[in-house]
Amino acid sequence: MEQNIFELQYALDTFYFLICGALVMWMAAGFAMLEAGLVRSKNTTEILLKNISLYAVACTMYMICGYAIMYGGGDFSAFLSGIESNGVTGAEEPATYAPSADFFFQVVFVATAMSIVSGAVAERMKLWAFLAFAVVMAGFIYPMEGSWTWGGQSVFGLYTLGDLGFSDFAGSGIVHMAGASAALAGVLLLGARKGKYGADGSVKPIPGANMPMATLGTFILWMGWFGFNGGSVLATASVDSANAVAVVFMNTNAAAAGGLIAAMILAKLMFGKADLTMALNGALAGLVAITAEPSTPTALQATLFGGLGGALVVFAIVTLDKLKIDDPVGAISVHGVVGLLGLLLVPVTNGENSSFGGQLIGAATIFVWVFVTSLIVWSVLKMVMGIRVSEQEEYEGIDVSECGMEAYPEFVGASGSGR
Repeated sequence: MEQNIFELQYALDTFYFLICGALVMWMAAGFAMLEAGLVRSKNTTEILLKNISLYAVACTMYMICGYAIMYGGGDFSAFLSGIESNGVTGAEEPATYAPSADFFFQVVFVATAMSIVSGAVAERMKLWAFLAFAVVMAGFIYPMEGSWTWGGQSVFGLYTLGDLGFSDFAGSGIVHMAGASAALAGVLLLGARKGKYGADGSVKPIPGANMPMATLGTFILWMGWFGFNGGSVLATASVDSANAVAVVFMNTNAAAAGGLIAAMILAKLMFGKADLTMALNGALAGLVAITAEPSTPTALQATLFGGLGGALVVFAIVTLDKLKIDDPVGAISVHGVVGLLGLLLVPVTNGENSSFGGQLIGAATIFVWVFVTSLIVWSVLKMVMGIRVSEQEEYEGIDVSECGMEAYPEFVGASGSGR
């Protein structure tokens, strides 16, 4: 009887894990639609190709070496035997879900981190330089910081983040801030798009080509986030875990709503108009803010946390523009600045398992590691193959130079796309 109950729980938890992983995979479509909507039409094909290619590269590199680095200390034989095991027989303490399901769930997370980089470097980066960076990011940079956080390993033998009071439930810092840190390093070396900033310090808005597509992308990400946060409960086949999943779903949704409302109101106050792009980024900011701890706040607290994220992202986007850090989709602000906020909010409702000091040390560890290593990789790529397209290619649109096709040829023609 006990064996039958265990097998039923095992099957349900595995199925839940896989469904949540599929929802997170669907976030790749959300990033693709969001970014395609927020870039100019002459760069649409390239950004779409970049998003679907990075997903394939990230999945492959994480399978080859990333997962083993993150959870096996580099023991690849243990990794291979782990994902091939059925988890039910032959173990003193069998897993509560299939090990291969855990791998699938983790691999879509690393793809999410890489998707964050894609939007920030849009419209002027070479496709193959970006994909070369994705190889290193998914195969080494992300797995190393993941091994110090979710993997429980010490940071170069110096300290263990968990012992210092660091907690990140679903990845505000581990996934989102890490992706933004890599993006920031790339953007600083890449430079701004031509015409974005005037010699007098003025900022020229460069509107995206397709706001319906950007809005659809945000809705897809909002939906996928239920798998992102809900799957991090790791189970659903018991009363306690089912209740935890319900709370996480509720708070995830509440935070997104709070973020959008706060960003929309603040944008109206600052700019005098309702700004759709700020509203979209506000919803995403609310989601990032709650990701570090969606299981302990009340629904009202989650809404307020999301609202803080939504308000902060408006200020962050404006500030980065003043600093002439060109981020076409606001990825660094949404995932980096608000990712840090999410980490700092954890002790407010989960002081038993976290501390402000531990959160700050964890955030600093993630940022310094990812930013520095990414800066090195970007610099090497810049020297070896170059990372930026030519000024003429940027003017004509990198769809033509990088992909040899346009997204909307019937409407604009080959020579005048997006201008």
